[in-house]
Amino acid sequence: MPKEKKIRVLIAKVGCDIHERGALTLLTTFRDEGMEAIYTGRYQTPKGVANAAVSEDVDVIALSDHTGSLPIIAEAVLAELKKLGVTDMPIIAGGLLTQEDVKVLERMGVTGNYGPGTPMDVILTHIRNVAC
Repeated sequence: MPKEKKIRVLIAKVGCDIHERGALTLLTTFRDEGMEAIYTGRYQTPKGVANAAVSEDVDVIALSDHTGSLPIIAEAVLAELKKLGVTDMPIIAGGLLTQEDVKVLERMGVTGNYGPGTPMDVILTHIRNVAC
């Protein structure tokens, strides 16, 4: 029986957000659930995230931000992916989000859009659904 392909997730923080507890929690949880999780670390650029996602051949990008900038960050990452010819890579987002942010992100095609305290099983189910 062939071995099931592991879901590969890139966890990314763009800009100067120093809050990484959520990203590190996701990293550990994804790995514990049998996924391959790659963390870019803090202070990344949208171009760096796009390049890492392509070079690592990930199934999903998980953007994390606690500065209230997720729509701006997601738009920039999507633009960099488009420059690389990638138009179908799922992106989820998590962090500090207003209801308006969620609407903007969903119009861009960014899904999940989880705030602090979201149950981990909700996030894991969503990752599995979008990675297929």
